[in-house]
Amino acid sequence: MNYGQIKKFDIADGNGVRVSLFVSGCSNHCHGCFQPETWDFNYGQPYTKETEKEIFEALRPAFIEGLTILGGDPFEIANQSEVANLVSMVRRELPNKDIWMYTGYILDQDLLDGGRMHTPYTDTILENIDVLVDGPFVESLKDLSLKFCGSSNQRLINVPASLEKQEVVLFNPDFFKSDDE
Repeated sequence: MNYGQIKKFDIADGNGVRVSLFVSGCSNHCHGCFQPETWDFNYGQPYTKETEKEIFEALRPAFIEGLTILGGDPFEIANQSEVANLVSMVRRELPNKDIWMYTGYILDQDLLDGGRMHTPYTDTILENIDVLVDGPFVESLKDLSLKFCGSSNQRLINVPASLEKQEVVLFNPDFFKSDDE
C-alpha cells in the first residue's frame, strides 16, 4: 500500500484533533474529487513499519482524539490488508482513541459479506472502527454545510451500533456531549 500524506493535526476529517492517513488508490474516480491524485495506487510513498511508527507517535498525545483513514480509498481491495492491520493495532494499543474511515463504497451494498469489496480483511476493519463516512462524492449534491461529508448522499455511520443491530445506524457528531453520556 502507498500513502500520499499523514496529517498530524487534522480538524476537518472527524471530531476533535486527529491524525489522518491518506492512502493511495481509488477506483471510484468521483467527479469533483478533492484529491484526484490519490486515485493512483502508486501515488505517494510506500507504507512501511516506519510509517506505522510515525502514526503511533502522532496519536499518543492526550489532545489527539483519534485516527482517520481516507484517501484514495482504504476499502480498495489492495489496501485492506494494511488498513486492517493498522486499525487492529490502534484499537489494541490505544483503546481510548477513536477511528474514523472514509470510503466511496456503501456499507450495506459493497462492504458487508457478499459485497463487491468484501475481502477476508473487511470484517476486521469494520469491527475496529467507530465511524464510517460512506458513499461516493457526488458533485451535484455538494453541500458545504454538512459536518464531515462532502455531498448529501454520504452518511456518517456508527459502525459498532450498525454491526450490533445488523442495520445502518447513523452517527451524530455532537461536539458538546454532556458528562452524563
